[in-house]
Amino acid sequence: MTQGSTYGGGAVPGGIRLGMVVLDTPDPRGLAEFYSGLLGWEIDAAANDEDWVAVRNPGGPVLAFQLAPGLPPATWPEGGVPQQSHLDFYVHSYEDAEAQALALGAVLLDASDDHPGFRVYADPAGHPFCLCLEPST
Repeated sequence: MTQGSTYGGGAVPGGIRLGMVVLDTPDPRGLAEFYSGLLGWEIDAAANDEDWVAVRNPGGPVLAFQLAPGLPPATWPEGGVPQQSHLDFYVHSYEDAEAQALALGAVLLDASDDHPGFRVYADPAGHPFCLCLEPST
């Protein structure tokens, strides 16, 4: 039997757990400020320079932003530059969350009635992310 740590109610083989998610961007500080405002997380003073900025949820996950000069934004859904990853955020309703995201600089990409459970946006660096209605339990 493989030893592991317990996370989210189950054993994790080898004790592997996610440390952080890192997004490449031409503007680490600007993208950190966007996600800090969107999520209400603090910018980490220790992980904060011109090449790398992190935002932290106390006791929870970390998002970091790494300098990638000249990185083109994804052009999804039109094609050209594909999305390579995206983040999903759960919300109770779209109204307040969408207004907050748009005020911080997000762009609505898709709010189709074909998928009423989520809406797709781009952050200021062009990374797609979704606001997803909280699953009912």
